Amino acid sequence: MQQKIKNIISESVAVKNKVLADETLLKTVEAVSKTIVDAFKNGNRIYFCGNGGSAADAQHLAAEFSGRFYTDRDALPAEALHCNTSYLTAVANDYSYDVIYARLIKGIAHKGDVLIGLSTSGNSGNILKAFEVAKEKGVITVGFTGESGGKMKAVSNYLVNVPSTDTPRIQESHILLGHIICQLVEEEYFKP
Repeated sequence: MQQKIKNIISESVAVKNKVLADETLLKTVEAVSKTIVDAFKNGNRIYFCGNGGSAADAQHLAAEFSGRFYTDRDALPAEALHCNTSYLTAVANDYSYDVIYARLIKGIAHKGDVLIGLSTSGNSGNILKAFEVAKEKGVITVGFTGESGGKMKAVSNYLVNVPSTDTPRIQESHILLGHIICQLVEEEYFKP
């Protein structure tokens, strides 16, 4: 069993080494960080969405902005769109699960806001629909996906596509890259 544990850790490290060597991906992370800083400076908001484990990761990253990351500082306007379960279950029941995020983006997002969607496959229907509405409204879209980018590749202003097809390894790297973005944004936005 210990060898299995070591193998899993080695697989995770291997994916992160691929991320480390991917200059295009690293430049995208830098660009996303700058875009978020600009959005905050312009009075805009950041929204996150995902499904399952990716919803948990979306909520985690939103909390890093609205709570704190490394420093004591003011809250930043960021939220995960799935946290209102009454809304979520009503819209899923009355309309369709595929529109849960799109309806919120249509109702609350403004031009210059940023929508970050996490989907390891890049093919989550409800995130794709939200990105389509976001584009119509002038909301900047950031797709966190696996290697291929899936269908989100075509509708993302920025694509953070982790070089892996293994869901747990992709999600681990999403948190790593999300934390890097949180740190860069916090340092840049709140620098004296």
